[in-house]
Amino acid sequence: MRVLLATRSGDKAREIREILASVPGLTLLTLSDLGIEPDAAEEELEAFETFQENAAAKARHFARLTSLPVLADDSGLRVDALGGAPGVRTKRFSGRTDLIGRDLDEANNLVLLERLRGVPPEARGARYVCAAVLAFPDGRIVAGVGSCRGEIATAPRGTGGFGYDPLFYVPALGRTFAEVSAQEKNRISHRSRAFRALAAQRTGWTRAGGPL
Repeated sequence: MRVLLATRSGDKAREIREILASVPGLTLLTLSDLGIEPDAAEEELEAFETFQENAAAKARHFARLTSLPVLADDSGLRVDALGGAPGVRTKRFSGRTDLIGRDLDEANNLVLLERLRGVPPEARGARYVCAAVLAFPDGRIVAGVGSCRGEIATAPRGTGGFGYDPLFYVPALGRTFAEVSAQEKNRISHRSRAFRALAAQRTGWTRAGGPL
């Protein structure tokens, strides 16, 4: 089964490939593999108030465009002391529209640290959330959701991962996501839990468009 990954993040594509590496018969393609150039309209897809709605919008958009089954996710950080923010605004938390990639990650992390200035360790709880959606050209979808509980560190730690990983401290690991190996992160991360929940629904995948 050939499936398109609806992401322009190389970090995210690599992580999803690693998470789904053990799924038999699955070939993952990227937008670059198919020569699909960025389109400004893509920025308008994540206009909803839930992670699953945003993921479904992306997956359905590219399924219509390519006539392929499409995997997409929307993920973010919910910080207790901020009332669940940034939530679905996670990628745009800093308000910087002139940055992409690691530069945008750093800007978002700086804003988060500033918003939590003076908040004590016991009140810095947070949760990473991910919704993963597989959409087929006929409009049907299969979805999985995952989360991972942690705390927001007072300063970045580690050089791995991406996004808020240098600030996302997991007590069970005793380290941030940026301090652990990809294998360690993928055992418990929100994204791995969401995509594994999705992959476990093999009956749904078969009904919707192909065997796994």
